[in-house]
Amino acid sequence: MTETHRLEEQDPEDPLGYLLEAEAEWWQIWWASAEFKYGMTMARHHEKVPSDQHYLDLTAKAYSLAQAQLRQNNCGDMHLYAAMADGLTARLYAMRSEYRAAARHAVRARENFLAALALDPTLYDAYTGLGLYNYYVDTLSTLAKALRFLMGIPGGTKEEGIRQLQRGIQEGQISSSLGRFYLSINLFNYDQRYEDALRLINPMVEKYPGNPLFLLMRGDLNAKLGRKELAEASYRAADAAATDMPEPECRAKAKQLARQSLAALGLK
Repeated sequence: MTETHRLEEQDPEDPLGYLLEAEAEWWQIWWASAEFKYGMTMARHHEKVPSDQHYLDLTAKAYSLAQAQLRQNNCGDMHLYAAMADGLTARLYAMRSEYRAAARHAVRARENFLAALALDPTLYDAYTGLGLYNYYVDTLSTLAKALRFLMGIPGGTKEEGIRQLQRGIQEGQISSSLGRFYLSINLFNYDQRYEDALRLINPMVEKYPGNPLFLLMRGDLNAKLGRKELAEASYRAADAAATDMPEPECRAKAKQLARQSLAALGLK
């Protein structure tokens, strides 16, 4: 039994176990969708598949449990969990290009993150969620921003999002690593701030040296900065680390991405 299943069994009315299980499933979805393109490994699009439903069932379960407890006691923790459930849901819909559904869940997540902080200003993990919302909403195209205005979707700015993500990284209890990863990948992908992104991802490599994802990202950033030897070392380390991944599909994809990354450097 995994730790998340143990949490669910011990307290089936607590949303946290279901949120953690959904987060674990998310990374399997991420690896399945990841591609090396434009000098960067990233999951850009995910085709809808039947196995997605279990992930969505988990996030719906977590949201439902949080709402049930909020009806009994209006507390910040449950607003945070409800927001996290919607954030996880929005993430999949966005990757499947189902933007209306993604926006609906993202806006509701924002409302619950704000409610959580209003009730308990020490719930710093809410800043991670708000930071992601504000950053991403500022990356929308001009047309999408016009539609956002017409649909009444709240706006935000990258600058505000970065500040909030940094606070979540520094003070969050359960989302610090997640915030660090997404801020790094956003600075990489949207702003081409490669040195800043590298400073964020390096501690993740040090903390989780066996995680191929962080090694691939460090390799990509060093490649963008013209540091071929450092990039090669990270890619080869990612290939070696992938050998220990428990899921065969994720292991095969990580190794494939490492080989593609090396090939982009003219190496085998």
